[in-house]
Amino acid sequence: MNISDFDYFLPENLIAQDPLEKRDESRLMIMNRTTGRLEHKHFRDIIDYLNPSDVLILNDSKVIPARIYGKRHGSGGVIETLLLKDIGNDEWEVLVKPGRKALVGQVIDYGTSLTGTVIKITRDGNRIIKFSYDGVSIYPILDEIGNMPIPPYIKKKLVDKNRYQTVYAKNIGSAAAPTAGLHFTRELLSALKEKGVIVKYVTLHVGLGTFRPVKVKDITQHIMHSEHYYVPDDTAKEIKKAKQEGRRVVCVGTTSMRTVESAFDEHADLISSSADTSIFIYPGYKFKIADALITNFHLPQSTLLMLVSAFSSRDMIMNAYKTAIEKQYRFFSFGDAMFLN
Repeated sequence: MNISDFDYFLPENLIAQDPLEKRDESRLMIMNRTTGRLEHKHFRDIIDYLNPSDVLILNDSKVIPARIYGKRHGSGGVIETLLLKDIGNDEWEVLVKPGRKALVGQVIDYGTSLTGTVIKITRDGNRIIKFSYDGVSIYPILDEIGNMPIPPYIKKKLVDKNRYQTVYAKNIGSAAAPTAGLHFTRELLSALKEKGVIVKYVTLHVGLGTFRPVKVKDITQHIMHSEHYYVPDDTAKEIKKAKQEGRRVVCVGTTSMRTVESAFDEHADLISSSADTSIFIYPGYKFKIADALITNFHLPQSTLLMLVSAFSSRDMIMNAYKTAIEKQYRFFSFGDAMFLN
């Protein structure tokens, strides 16, 4: 399967630069993943397409204000650091710019009480930095000095940090938002529960590996970076019961889908679990848990576009994207949504 099979042209003006004032007023494309039939609604209308006793799976990971700026000891040169993954003992895997100036042993001063020392360069060029600071946790410092790691295709400055968080974000650890969940409001979630939709949570801490470009022509040779996930016991039990009873499991976002599919695959029976996953879902994958998916419109040639193509078909998805462009849908992180059912 060739990377060019997942390419398309997107006019730059369709890349959403701002979140809408009201989260659930984004547009929603409904697609029957068997027939390819399309409907055009608004996100608040999702309530009409979810059934009582459906299990709605949300990723409650919370984005870290992970982009920080420091100065190199010795020269004072500015270093941009993007925290990717907490590996314990105050050591983090990070991206740095400029990389050539961040060699092993380099000390970086981030202001306040925070300093970092580069202790390792990984095989793919990332750095491992050990941080030191006053206090019991680095997170209050990041809340003070950090910037949200919004993607590079968003050129506008994000005024309100909370708009790059879901309203149900809880467990700190992501380097990027699980963006399909950005459309939900607390009021919409309450209305869904009143209807009888069963809302459950998983956690997958989103790393940049999910969004990195595929650099091989044969997509089957692409290797995903690992991300940590957690499936609570009550979520696992509810999913298992739903599958036994023939009720739908509806995943909100590719991260929720990758989590439940990973948990099943590794244990042969979905149970409460905490592990790392590098699952790569592309056409030909046989889904074990997910019955429907709420997702955004994804970048050309991305692993996320491959995942949604696997959930329906490449031809149907590419036709849906063609229609979305014709109808001026907004794309990517702050853009509109699809419901594949």
